[in-house]
Amino acid sequence: MSGLELRSHRFRAEREADWRRLERLLAKAERGRAASLSEDELIALPLLYRTVVSSLSVARATSLDASLIAYLEGLATRSYFFVYGARTRLRERLAHFFRVAWPAAIKDLWRETAVAGLILVAAAIVGYVLVTQDPDWYGSILPGGMAQGRDPTASTAALKAVLYDSHQRKGLSVFATFLFTHNAQVSILAFALGFAFCVPTALLIAGNGLTLGALLALYASRGLGLQLCGWLFIHGVTELFATILAGAAGFRIGWAVMFPGERTRLDAAAAAGRTAGAAMGGVVIMLIVAGVLEGFGRQLIQIDWARWSIAGVTLTIWLAYFYLPRRRTG
Repeated sequence: MSGLELRSHRFRAEREADWRRLERLLAKAERGRAASLSEDELIALPLLYRTVVSSLSVARATSLDASLIAYLEGLATRSYFFVYGARTRLRERLAHFFRVAWPAAIKDLWRETAVAGLILVAAAIVGYVLVTQDPDWYGSILPGGMAQGRDPTASTAALKAVLYDSHQRKGLSVFATFLFTHNAQVSILAFALGFAFCVPTALLIAGNGLTLGALLALYASRGLGLQLCGWLFIHGVTELFATILAGAAGFRIGWAVMFPGERTRLDAAAAAGRTAGAAMGGVVIMLIVAGVLEGFGRQLIQIDWARWSIAGVTLTIWLAYFYLPRRRTG
């Protein structure tokens, strides 16, 4: 027997009992019987894992045989994922996301959310004022493809038909789908481009606000402002809130890139991305909810007060879900 083989044999003989015990516990857990592990076995697992890691470190440092090192690497990897990896079921992870992770991420982004909301509102006011004072601005803010015939040249009856006339339902669906798709794209891009020092995110949110303000100015000029708001906000509360939150997530990443502090920009962006990513996961869900409201609620409900009521209830639910204090869970 060579010197290397002798050292490996002695090394294995001194420690193999712990390795085998860890293997048995892992095999038991991996067969779906983790709940059957006793308290002593659960306590022993991390201790045995550290023993394997220590053995692996010694084996590498002393250049023991490759087969032993490969065995220890595999055992260490298996035990790492059991000891430190997430072992919750998908249902539990989803429950934790909706109950804890998502609202906590949104609450943490409250400053960025306030900034994004202010940009949207300010831009909407600017768009409203510009079109009110000079209707020619409407074509600059909403080109023909976006307006789809809803422009200052349209008659009041045609504009009103978009909101109520059941015979215009097909055109209504096309225009509503266009608005939803546009806002969804803005939300995703506002988040994705936040790393570019927040500038594209701010411009996208401002552009969305200008569009909203211009559209409101057009309908208000025909005495249909409140009716348009009911038509838009039955789903727009959720959709615009999602856009604001996506912008807030983008701002969080962009701010981390601009001012990383003592960390590198990459590390700062990664840390910000954990909160922003959780928020964006929820934004996608909000856009789905908005799509359902747009596809059914707004198409079927033709009464103004009912539309406004649904918008108000929706806003109340989102604000309560995100910002009301909740009991801490252990």
